Amino acid sequence: MKSDKKNLLSDSDTCSHHDSVMSPKIIMAKQRRKERYNFTLGMVSGLFVSLVVILFLFAGHPKPLINDGQAKPSPSQSVHTIVEQVEIKVDITAQQPQREISSEQESPVQVMEQREPQESSPASQIVRGPSNATCGITSDDRFDCWPKFWLATEFECASRGCCWDPNIQKGVPFCFYPADYVSYSATASKPTATGMTATLTRKTTSPYPNDVVELQFDVVFQSDNIVRFRIYDPNNKRYEVPLNLTKGPPNHTGSGDYVVTLQQSPFGILIRRSSTGATLFDSRNMAPLVFSDQFIQIGTRFSTPNVYGLGEHQASLRLDINWNKLVLWTRDEAPDGGGNLYGSHPFYLNLEADGKAHGVLLLNSNAMEVALQPYAGGQGAVTYRTLGGILDFFVFTGPTPLQVVEQYVSLIGRPFMPPFWSLGFHLCKYGYGSAKVLNEVIQRNRAANIPYDVQWNDIDYMDAYKDWTYDANKTYVGLPEIVDDLHSHNQRYIMIIDPGISSIQKPGTYPPFDDGVKMDIFIKNATGQILIGKVWPGLTAFPDFFHPKADDYWFQQMQSYFQTIKFDGIWIDMNEISNFVDGSTNGCTKGPLDKPPYIPPGINGKALISRAICPSALQYPSTSYNLHNMYGWSETRSTAAGLRKLLGKRSFVLSRSSFVGSGHYGAHWTGDNVSGWSDMYYSIPSILNFNLFGIPMMGAEVCGFGQNTTRALCIRWMQLGAFYPFMRNHADLHATKPQDPASFDKVALGYMRDALNTRYSLLPFMYTWFYLGHATGTPVVRALFTMFPNTESIDKQFMWGDAILVSPVLEEGAVKVDAYFPKAVWYDLNKATKLETAGEETLVLDAPIDTINVHIRGGSIIPRLPPAVTTNEMRTKPFFLQVAPDIETKAQGLLYWDDGEVLDPVETNKYSLINFTLNDTTLSSQVQAANFPGMKLDSVQVFGINIKPTSVMLNGKTPVKFAYEDSPKVLSFLELNIDLLTAFTITWQYHEAT
Repeated sequence: MKSDKKNLLSDSDTCSHHDSVMSPKIIMAKQRRKERYNFTLGMVSGLFVSLVVILFLFAGHPKPLINDGQAKPSPSQSVHTIVEQVEIKVDITAQQPQREISSEQESPVQVMEQREPQESSPASQIVRGPSNATCGITSDDRFDCWPKFWLATEFECASRGCCWDPNIQKGVPFCFYPADYVSYSATASKPTATGMTATLTRKTTSPYPNDVVELQFDVVFQSDNIVRFRIYDPNNKRYEVPLNLTKGPPNHTGSGDYVVTLQQSPFGILIRRSSTGATLFDSRNMAPLVFSDQFIQIGTRFSTPNVYGLGEHQASLRLDINWNKLVLWTRDEAPDGGGNLYGSHPFYLNLEADGKAHGVLLLNSNAMEVALQPYAGGQGAVTYRTLGGILDFFVFTGPTPLQVVEQYVSLIGRPFMPPFWSLGFHLCKYGYGSAKVLNEVIQRNRAANIPYDVQWNDIDYMDAYKDWTYDANKTYVGLPEIVDDLHSHNQRYIMIIDPGISSIQKPGTYPPFDDGVKMDIFIKNATGQILIGKVWPGLTAFPDFFHPKADDYWFQQMQSYFQTIKFDGIWIDMNEISNFVDGSTNGCTKGPLDKPPYIPPGINGKALISRAICPSALQYPSTSYNLHNMYGWSETRSTAAGLRKLLGKRSFVLSRSSFVGSGHYGAHWTGDNVSGWSDMYYSIPSILNFNLFGIPMMGAEVCGFGQNTTRALCIRWMQLGAFYPFMRNHADLHATKPQDPASFDKVALGYMRDALNTRYSLLPFMYTWFYLGHATGTPVVRALFTMFPNTESIDKQFMWGDAILVSPVLEEGAVKVDAYFPKAVWYDLNKATKLETAGEETLVLDAPIDTINVHIRGGSIIPRLPPAVTTNEMRTKPFFLQVAPDIETKAQGLLYWDDGEVLDPVETNKYSLINFTLNDTTLSSQVQAANFPGMKLDSVQVFGINIKPTSVMLNGKTPVKFAYEDSPKVLSFLELNIDLLTAFTITWQYHEAT
């Protein structure tokens, strides 16, 4: 075998930013295409090998097999592993409820001695390790005993005590656990004041090194709607995710809708909904518990196949559970398939058969494989395989999908309250090339009256790609003056900062590296020296944002650069961590951290070190092996803290990498997409997923990042992007055709401006929902399934809050769109007309190139502002309301308002909150908070009014100017000039009072 160092550095030259022909990002793209080519070549080779293996199998030769061929089982003798089974004394039963943990209806803790019987298929001629009867398991219900399937053989499978059955079904394992497999048994179970505890004892040795023989199993009733259970080594301290999620003691009152049952032999945990019996978590009869030092496994079954989450991947919203393996290991990878991407979010939401929902979080930051399979005829099951840490599960009982998300997000940290200006339109390009071109783009979009709040710079503004610099001598002379000009027009400026700090500058000339060395905050290699990688500036060191001095270090760099460039936020990229050499410039160790005994087969790059730093690298709390997935989280937290201290007001952090709780500090986007119709579609499920993950400030590169966009695609994407929470148009260096709105012809420009005007006008409504998300954890942008039945698979439409339905065109050349309307009254936002439907049906809507279909749900009141070219200018104007009555002529709405950037407005009560209610012919307001002045209401539109009223009165005494349009049947109240901090009532009559 060649040396590690040679292997690790074999492609370092091709990644260099000094390449004289191609740009770094294009070189990276070519490297990725090369990797995909090698992967494809490997798959073709694998298929050829499989064919040869199958031919041997038909010939009766017991050769190694991989899981894509048909073969008859060999009659050869198998090795039988004896599994010790011990009868366990039951310490707690459902008939012996403990007072301190029981509810009125049912004890939340139960213990059963043995597993419930598992349904088996008719026995087939299968080569068996254990016994004939226990291997007769239907294909969907087989749990993989040999995840490295290409190495599985009949003999080795039997030596693990597992069953062998070659088959041709996609994904079905050849080697699988028998029905009577016992890995751990529970003993010494007993109740506690907040749950229960038990000891788990290993009964079967796993094939992975360093099994933990004795485990501790703890159940904690965290609250009436959150159950936590942990499985860990009580005798040796292991790494645990350094997030303090449970602040304060458990507050379970005994009225929770859940029951926890412990199965003692083999160990299993069942959590079910006590009101319906629905399964919330059930590890019985699933993939057995394995707990070795670097391989931990457990499984559970789903209630239904309607499962969402488990990011970050590019896929449809509802997960494919047909033998689908997902990898969670953050990586710099363009979202062009189902592989592991920038973030790690081991959380899923599962709908139940009756429409209720629950969620499950595995709080673990190690590399992880999540294997989904059909199970039980398509109901579905999941097997977790994580490479370290402990098993720390939280189960959220809902019972509605929205309540599940609120419970989850309230645990991990509710989203930050964004500055109002960040909801505006953002513009960027990698490769403006000069301050002159940058200024031309700003000026032409300003001249075109494009609503436009924030200008960004990608890495080309830097001096030789060094962080906290700009090219002041050549290409970007005058950048500080351009930023000042933006500010003078009430616009903002954000620039990119990567974590890689150049390590090759002359000592004393580059403070970001000198300060880092002095403060000792850089990540170290396994020998304690600064780990050197390679990114855009060449050789680089990486700050350890878990280090107690890292915040001070990062703030120093911000503060120093702010003296030159008055930035308003920071874009942190490449923070997976991305590395252009595998591991480091000196390679990695040959130890188990860098070469673990198991690597998920589906991981991009086929190794943990691929395009990353060495897992053995040393950080303050632990190794990168444990903390890699949290690097983006740690940098986001530190950057947000520094900006808060520097600016003294709300700012904006956009991070490419994310982890559980990242939304508390910053925003995210889908990464390096391409200008294609499929990527535009995939942006929707990505945004919906991240709203489930508690990161509502989410978007995609509008018009696409890679490749040249087209006129039609960019028009449609600007229309869709107008309804992203975070809207940025950003193009790659080699997307040679400009794609900022003002670069298009006047007609296309007009369509884009119209889309932006609609967005800006609706921002008070969106801002109100960001307040609700910040205050309660509720999603800002929502999948239809979170609110309406029979919408489980819909991911080409979405909701803003609970009131606005967006149905974009996602196909090239389409001028119509199929749109599903849930049961409700619906009004066309653009035309103010009532839709002729009772709901629960799909309609074909006209969608000419200038139109995106947007509808208001009956029962809603939408606060709006007249659009303007910046959010600052828009905020000087009075509000207007759009009222959409439901079938009972009722509606309600909410308006949250503050100064747009004050720190902690909710926590310090520096905001106003007004509730609006329609009841038949009366529109009224209720002021819930009145701490931000200057809010005026100018007009109101009431949709769906069939008769022109004869009079309209304000507060019962002042006549109101009004207008009525028979088509589209809209009643308007005009020139109101109402102070919104004072409650008001508007009433109207259809005939004179007698």
